[in-house]
Amino acid sequence: MSAGQRVLMYSTAVCPYCVRAEKLLRERGVAEIEKIRVDLDPDRRAEMMERTGRRTVPQIFIGKTHVGGCDDLIALDQAGKLLPLLSAEAG
Repeated sequence: MSAGQRVLMYSTAVCPYCVRAEKLLRERGVAEIEKIRVDLDPDRRAEMMERTGRRTVPQIFIGKTHVGGCDDLIALDQAGKLLPLLSAEAG
């Protein structure tokens, strides 16, 4: 039995795109999102930038896949690729 992929999101307290991305993930059945608040921890922001090459939030990972930001997540969903990625076997 698989719990699906782990979802990790780098975010800040007041970020409408973070809220929108989280809402979409919840609508697609994601019960748990590991959030890393880069506004509270500058080291984690540096980590995010090193991992993604981007400085804006949100930055979303599903399993080991870097999805990108909110617009990237929406595009993935509209292309029909978000649910298969979420339900893939964690490996």
